[in-house]
Amino acid sequence: MNVPSLDALPRIPRDAEGPVFREPWEAEAFALAVALHRAGTFTWTEWAAALADEIAGAKAAGDPDLGDTYYRHWLAALEKLVARARLATAQDIAARAAEIERARARDHGHDHDHDHDHDHDHGHDHDHGHGHSSSRMTKGDST
Repeated sequence: MNVPSLDALPRIPRDAEGPVFREPWEAEAFALAVALHRAGTFTWTEWAAALADEIAGAKAAGDPDLGDTYYRHWLAALEKLVARARLATAQDIAARAAEIERARARDHGHDHDHDHDHDHDHGHDHDHGHGHSSSRMTKGDST
């Protein structure tokens, strides 16, 4: 995948080969942002600014910025840009997030709803004994 410049993004988790993801949803959120950028939904400068604003707001609210919440901020910024572009409403996004969380809960062996009050805390850590492995998107990956 030809990725726009990562240098414009605040503190993206990466190594010498490119972005690093702890969970599959992080790679999916990354790929979606790149695809929406390529489709002209937003410029990469707009994307970087939205992400920086989200991170700054989280830090001001007490996020210790240890790197483990980076893609939660990525997803929140993406949701705002998608809503602003009117590709989906905030309610559509919240409903889809709830569906994904229910599916994730089932995958982790417990089938119950979580009350998130739509705080967009997607990807909260439900480790349940599963280790986190890094994954990387390669040039052959598609969006």
